[in-house]
Amino acid sequence: MEEQLSLKEKEQAEQAMIQQAFNELLDDYLHTKHRKRVEIITKAFNFANQAHRGIKRRSGEPYIMHPIAVAKIVCNEIGLGSTSICAALLHDVVEDTDYTVEDIENIFGHKIAQIVDGLTKISGGIFGDKASAQAENFKKLLLTMSDDIRVILIKIADRLHNMRTLGSMLPNKQYKIAGETLYIYAPLAHRLGLNKIKTELENLSFKYEHPEEYKAIEDKLKATAAERDKVFQEFTAPIRVELDKMGLKYHILARVKSIYSIWNKIQTKHVPFEEIYDILAVRIIFTPRNMDEELNDCFDIYVAISKIYKPHPDRLRDWVSHPKSNGYQALHVTLMANNGQWIEVQIRSQRMDDVAEQGFAAHWKYKEGGGSEDEGELEKWLHTIKEILDDPQPDAIDFLDNIKLGLFASEIFVFTPKGDLKTLPQNATALDFAFSLHTDIGCHCIGAKVNHKLVPMSHKLQSGDQVEILTSKSQRVQPEWESFVTTAKARVKIAAILRKEAKAYQKKGEETLAEFFKAEGIRPDEAAVNKLRCLHNFHTSDELLIAIGNGKLVLGEADKNAFKEKQGKSWKKLLTFSFGSGKDNNEKDGTASDDQSPSPSTEKINPKQILKLTEETISKDYVMADCCHPIPGDDVLGYIDENNRVIIHKRQCPVAAKLKSSYGNRIIATQWDTHKELSFLVTIYIKGIDAVGLLNEVTQVISRQLNVNIRKLDIETTDGIFEGRIQLYVHDVDDVRTICNNLKQIQNIKQVTRIED
Repeated sequence: MEEQLSLKEKEQAEQAMIQQAFNELLDDYLHTKHRKRVEIITKAFNFANQAHRGIKRRSGEPYIMHPIAVAKIVCNEIGLGSTSICAALLHDVVEDTDYTVEDIENIFGHKIAQIVDGLTKISGGIFGDKASAQAENFKKLLLTMSDDIRVILIKIADRLHNMRTLGSMLPNKQYKIAGETLYIYAPLAHRLGLNKIKTELENLSFKYEHPEEYKAIEDKLKATAAERDKVFQEFTAPIRVELDKMGLKYHILARVKSIYSIWNKIQTKHVPFEEIYDILAVRIIFTPRNMDEELNDCFDIYVAISKIYKPHPDRLRDWVSHPKSNGYQALHVTLMANNGQWIEVQIRSQRMDDVAEQGFAAHWKYKEGGGSEDEGELEKWLHTIKEILDDPQPDAIDFLDNIKLGLFASEIFVFTPKGDLKTLPQNATALDFAFSLHTDIGCHCIGAKVNHKLVPMSHKLQSGDQVEILTSKSQRVQPEWESFVTTAKARVKIAAILRKEAKAYQKKGEETLAEFFKAEGIRPDEAAVNKLRCLHNFHTSDELLIAIGNGKLVLGEADKNAFKEKQGKSWKKLLTFSFGSGKDNNEKDGTASDDQSPSPSTEKINPKQILKLTEETISKDYVMADCCHPIPGDDVLGYIDENNRVIIHKRQCPVAAKLKSSYGNRIIATQWDTHKELSFLVTIYIKGIDAVGLLNEVTQVISRQLNVNIRKLDIETTDGIFEGRIQLYVHDVDDVRTICNNLKQIQNIKQVTRIED
């Protein structure tokens, strides 16, 4: 009886907690500028609460707490209204209970049902074992965007809450979800202008993938906070005086670079935390005197503050006159503070700040019953994505790569000959520009005139260039074009055309080869095709057929002679060769050939367990990835490949990032357990001021003091500055740290870091 009572009390306490969470959501909603449709939100909550009753999350809390949390993010952090809040509350009902989309439509109407349906299509059990190639989910997600952009905004809110509660998941799931978030969802949030959410997604992903590095940077930021605050107060004091004189309503914020951005800079620039000078930025947010003066006010503030501090001549970024394609508007100027430090100042109106934080959703707050130019940008982007989706990709990872090209790229602005403005990613070439105008123009491009000067199609464009594309009807798409385009649209179109051409050549090659075999009385079996393939050094039979089809290979006397050698009767059963089967020579319809030994089975490996990387398993069972050369002490994970081998990657390796996003269910959590018995090759980069005897000092430190074997040493000196790369054998990350610290003690060495060679 007591047990029953405690269960009842527990249930009552849970219901009270759920009700309190919902009341907080309602309270938040009532403080927004949206119409107050409390009744339908309450109805959606009651429906979802009943549907999920008794179901718990992995953390042990009632499941309904997740939809409420997602609805809070949708309301407070993205700024959406009642339709989206209802859809967020109902987003898991169709997938996890017996209710259907039709039920939702009957109770809540078409619009909410449509959004819930879109969210159901793209769920696919991200947290379950049924999680398959995430790229497929991502395709569905992008397709649903064109129906209603709110689907993707709610999905990003869902992902943000999942990341905030990721601690209750198993380690292998944490790596998969964190990697996928960094690879797909953070760039997507960035592209939609959700800057605050993008930053949090990046930081949370980094925290789970590299907990020690995260903690180290967090501690350093805390330790330097007081010093930064002092710089901020001293720097902004004269700015406040000037803005007060102008009679503007404003507030000034200190913006501290995110932990993930700092770590990224440490990795890419090979500098320590102490040498990152743009950790502090200043944001001026003002209320314009009237909306017509908004742009002028930005420049008036810029003029006023540049009288106080000297601006950097090359660092003015005018996103006010030319907003980014995600709607972002601000004026960025970098000023020299009195302490000799460059500080970036971002000047925004309150409207621009809302757009920067809440992205496209914020436009709905400011527009008056009609579309806007910014939404036109979103439509353009969605149109490009639709074009990519229309062309079926052979590989999920290729698809993700192509989409990702357009998500995180910095932008340049170029002009057509008539003066129309076009937005392209940084590093875009003349050929990218041609494809952005029209596929036909891209396919027949032979070059361009940039600012009236003739350039090749591989020429990289700069902001402000005026570009005229030159075409020829006789021009055809070339394979090398893929290497110098950067936009997803151009890459997808080129790949599709080349694939189409290859298929046509392959078919022609099949016919030509069949005629050759018939004329020479040769049986068209696999052995005969393999003989020709080996004779002409092709890797696959498809390559051979394409070469015959496009005329690069003409079958002649040498080929006939290869078949005239006397052949004994083969006791092996002849396999009928099927042209264009696309199979590799030793695949034979998926069965291993006589001399193939089966791959070592990893069926005994449970992805939920944590693999121990010991001396024995490293040398016998697992493969260290060539792309990132992990060593003991690195944050790593395992990936089960198609041959059931476990490949060990660094967690931040770009290849691993793709694998986590596309094949997350093959990821295994791993730990080192090597006890300094194995040696691994690493490359150390050093840079400094050249001096007599420096090389001797370097080798003394490494070989004599630390007793480490050097495999290779390259040193180059230019104008008194030397750069070097040292390949040496170490046991683990601790060894690398010791070597780097000891090398830094040498007087003329200014920079020491481990790099991937």
